[in-house]
Amino acid sequence: MAAAAEPESEPEPGPGKKRRIRGMLKLYYGLNEGSREPLDPADIDGAHFQPEFYLNKLRKECTLAELMESEAEMVKHIRALDSDMQTLVYENYNKFISATDTIRKMKNDFKKMEDEMDCLATNMAAITEFSARISHTLQDQHQQITKLSGLCCRCLLSKKKPRLKSLWHTPPPPSPILCSVLFVEQLGGGCSACWIPKSASCCLHPIPVNSAVWMFVQFPFASCETAHAALLKAAGLCAMALSVLQTRHFLSVCCVSGCRDTGSSAKELAECVELLLQLGEPADELCDEFLAHARSRLEEDLSALEVELGQPGPLPGVAAPLSDILEFTDKGCNGFVSDTCLVIASYQDLFVHRPAAGGLASPDVAQMAGAKLVEFVDQLMDRYFGLVERRIRAEKGVGDSSLLVRGLDRFHRRLQAVVKLLPDLQAATAGTEIVVRAAQERLRQYLQALQSFYADCLTDVRQSLAAPRLLGKDGANLAELLASVSASILNQVKSVLAYVHLFTAKDVTFSSKAYFKGEFCSQGVREGLIVNFIKYMCHTARQFCETAGEKGATPPGLLLLLSRLCLDYETSTISYILTLTDEQFLGQDHSPVTLVTVLCADAREAAQKLLNHYVKVQGLNVSQMLRKSVETRDWLNTIEPRNVRAVMKRVVEDITSIDVQVGLLYEEGVRKAHSSDSSKRTFSVYSSSRQQARYAPSYTPSAPMDTNLLSNIQKLFSERIDIFSPVEFNKVSVLTGIIKISLKTFLECVRLRSFGRYGLQQIQVDCQYLQLYLWRFVSDENLVHFLLDEIVASTAHRCLDPVTMEQSVIEVICERG
Repeated sequence: MAAAAEPESEPEPGPGKKRRIRGMLKLYYGLNEGSREPLDPADIDGAHFQPEFYLNKLRKECTLAELMESEAEMVKHIRALDSDMQTLVYENYNKFISATDTIRKMKNDFKKMEDEMDCLATNMAAITEFSARISHTLQDQHQQITKLSGLCCRCLLSKKKPRLKSLWHTPPPPSPILCSVLFVEQLGGGCSACWIPKSASCCLHPIPVNSAVWMFVQFPFASCETAHAALLKAAGLCAMALSVLQTRHFLSVCCVSGCRDTGSSAKELAECVELLLQLGEPADELCDEFLAHARSRLEEDLSALEVELGQPGPLPGVAAPLSDILEFTDKGCNGFVSDTCLVIASYQDLFVHRPAAGGLASPDVAQMAGAKLVEFVDQLMDRYFGLVERRIRAEKGVGDSSLLVRGLDRFHRRLQAVVKLLPDLQAATAGTEIVVRAAQERLRQYLQALQSFYADCLTDVRQSLAAPRLLGKDGANLAELLASVSASILNQVKSVLAYVHLFTAKDVTFSSKAYFKGEFCSQGVREGLIVNFIKYMCHTARQFCETAGEKGATPPGLLLLLSRLCLDYETSTISYILTLTDEQFLGQDHSPVTLVTVLCADAREAAQKLLNHYVKVQGLNVSQMLRKSVETRDWLNTIEPRNVRAVMKRVVEDITSIDVQVGLLYEEGVRKAHSSDSSKRTFSVYSSSRQQARYAPSYTPSAPMDTNLLSNIQKLFSERIDIFSPVEFNKVSVLTGIIKISLKTFLECVRLRSFGRYGLQQIQVDCQYLQLYLWRFVSDENLVHFLLDEIVASTAHRCLDPVTMEQSVIEVICERG
């Protein structure tokens, strides 16, 4: 027994077999522990990849050209992986949203099913109760009913009249309604063939097949009363009487009334129409009756959607909030569109396909019926499309457009079912046009949202610049505001592109249309949204240059910020945004688009105008102080100067503040080399272009014409100064333009006044003070020297007693000031 049991146990595998199995598993999973070869740390796809080792190896083994090729190839792989990951994220996001909607819908369906099951249980309980009551009521007559039901109808008819056996061999009628007519036809054939005796009073004669009159059968009570009663008992028709027979016309009236009955189901309606076609009723009238019945059902669905759009709110005169676009689309698709598909299918089975196949009508009937159906569906679809467009126009949100895209996708997808059933419909192109118009409207809304966001950013900048703060902090805040505004606008543009990109997702049915593959990408998104927004930014920026320096004008800080913003857009931002747009919306449309160079030129022009206007505004602000200081002083009766006027100190402070402000947004610029005595230059009553030692002895009050003539002759050979010349994009050029406008205004105001001795000396002191500080801000110090010389010379020409102050005294006053 022991020997017999030994073969049943399986032998244990030996150590060699175990090692072989383990080696195969390691080979399958890539675990080559047995191999003595070390893993390659330079394998970029391996698990033991070491970046430092890989880079050192490349630097040692590869040339510069090979390194650049490796870098380009790696960048290409990185971009491809980034694009794949982005696509995967979008697809998973859409699938997640779909799964969430499905789960929510399942919850609603299960709740509805639970309610229906509770209602069914209640009805079953009521049926059980009624059944018990009926059984209790008929308990006494149960035996009699059992006895009567046990009678054999075939035997009964054989006993009464052998002729009636033929009734059992006739085919069953197509409907219980025709039972009486077929019964008469089976018994028809003349009184001689009738089973009623000749001697009985009988008015039964052969009934024509197409008879449309009322026929009454009078059965003889003496001869056939017993047979008639037995026939009724055998058939189980205890409550019916065969005293009145209706013809096919009467049957037609009954079926037509059934067509008009809105409570009849589609199956019952189809049965009625089928019977009417078999009875030879006109097909066109039946088509109209069928469509009239279907119209009432479909108009109920449309009315429900209208109520959804215009539902009243809880308060009088206040509309309730609309359901979201996806819920509205589901109601329309599950209600109106589904019922329309059922109507089309039933109608085609009855009037288009069935008559032609069965030979019940001519081939023209199918064409006529199809034309009626197309016209009927187009009318209702037009009304449905109007409701859908009303709901789409009510979608004013400018955030995430996923709900709108999914609603349009569901609308377009369900519409294709209608088009497949009825290809001749205009609904195919009309539905696509609705989706296209919705996408175009969405692009317009996003453009308006970007424009509004840009305007809000500028308003915030205005409020930040107008808020009270300590002196000197507005420049630092201006740099922070520029960075914040630039980043906010760029992030908003990226968000809008992400929202719009949902219209071209792969899982959206209408994205395969030619419009969304071509024109939507190039003309809609690129030109209509991004390019128009950039043009709007430039146009809005240029509008700030149209305001003058009156109260409520644009703050100078905003002008400077916008000029730098437009310059940054010209330098890099426009190219970046358009490249990003072209990568996300790679369209197949070859329509002409706006070139990047055109937009960059527009942005640079706006930046130039803003900077020129900034220089003009700041120059006019400084000039206003100088003009008032000259016009409000009595220069003939002024006292001997002992200090620098306060307005000159204020001018220097403002110029210094402007220098700090501009320096935070623009580079320094290029200056000419300064002379060693720039801060120690002196001024005379003559122009700086003339040599003081040569002409001073000849100047006397009795010979003013000679000095004026010499000054005018020298101006012909001096370099002309363009006060309002275009400004370069650097700090030195901006400050030079502001100082030129200020000093030119000072010069013109001096030419309109008359001066006394001390008035001339005060101007000398003021100009010396300005020269001590202003030469540092301009590109060429000679410009400041020339204008200040002209101011002093013009003052001397208009002085009644031109006696100048000693230079040493002027320097002491300026140092003390």
